[in-house]
Amino acid sequence: MAQHTSMDGRWRTGMAALGLALALAACGSGQAPQAAVPATYAMDDFATVRKFDAHVHANTHDRALVEQAAADNFAVLSINVDYPAFPPVPEQHAVALDLAGAAGDRFHWAATFTMAGYGSPEWAPRVEGELEVAVAEGARAVKLWKNIGMVERDPAGNLVSIDDPGLAPVAGAIARLGVPLIAHQGEPHNCWLPLEEMTTDNDREYFSNHPEYHMYLQPDMPGYEDLMAARDRFFAAHPEMSLVGAHMASLEYDVGRLGEFLDRFPNATVDLAARMAQVQYQSVRDPERVRQFFIRYADRLLYGTDLTQQPGDDPAEFRRVAHETWLSDWKYLATAETQHIATIRADVPGLALPREVVDRIYWGNAARVFGLEAAAE
Repeated sequence: MAQHTSMDGRWRTGMAALGLALALAACGSGQAPQAAVPATYAMDDFATVRKFDAHVHANTHDRALVEQAAADNFAVLSINVDYPAFPPVPEQHAVALDLAGAAGDRFHWAATFTMAGYGSPEWAPRVEGELEVAVAEGARAVKLWKNIGMVERDPAGNLVSIDDPGLAPVAGAIARLGVPLIAHQGEPHNCWLPLEEMTTDNDREYFSNHPEYHMYLQPDMPGYEDLMAARDRFFAAHPEMSLVGAHMASLEYDVGRLGEFLDRFPNATVDLAARMAQVQYQSVRDPERVRQFFIRYADRLLYGTDLTQQPGDDPAEFRRVAHETWLSDWKYLATAETQHIATIRADVPGLALPREVVDRIYWGNAARVFGLEAAAE
């Protein structure tokens, strides 16, 4: 921490000297000095900066999500997922069309597909046709979920991996449609650790209550490195595709390893959804390493939260949680302010990323990856 504070102090001193020099030059030329624009944002800037949450789930026609997005100057990408705890995929699709029609540029969505009938001759043509229709209706991306690799099996009873040849026609169709593929492979690295070795309390609590999903207890299932290797083979096989690694590509536990992944796959970006605590865990231990990661890969990171509004959720409570989540992440990424993060039981200073880095992570990268700039023309 002392090293980070010292570096920050030298940076602030240098910026102050630069501002003074510019002011003196302006006075010498007869011009009135102009106030220098701060190098970083403050909490007061939160409401005025345009922002994009690239990973939410709007599973109800209720408007709470889009209303809070408008209040906090966000646009969102709602991602449809073939997940048993969510409404069926056709219902998610209908919600997406409804909210996109009602909220305009505040609401965008990603399509998905089901594995029902996988291995039959008609499966791939059916999925390709459904995705073609979805993109024509406005889908900005296609989501591939962790059920591929951890749940789904082929007709012979074998687990279907993301690089299974049977998925190749659908991958080719997504590439031809010109939209990104959002790939959620595996789980947090904590899932393969004993409870006492997990780095965040939310993971520890979840896997304690759901041991059936705790892969440390499931030695017959694919290991963490097996799933990462399959994902990497798939990414390497599709250099023509725009690929998004959901949840920091499940490499959230080590920003160094995530950087190596981004170096290897120049066509990939990653979203930060539901993994901020794991990053903050590293930030407490080596803040400058984490800060430099965000600066170096500023063009490859998409802000996201995994906020989920389900049917029956209280709209007011959802809006409160969404606002607090967005504010907390802004404080960490954009400012130097310290906040207590309960899930890692630590006070975490903000990274105070430069404005241009924050602008890319919160808007510019999503505009490029999901084609928002072209849509606005």
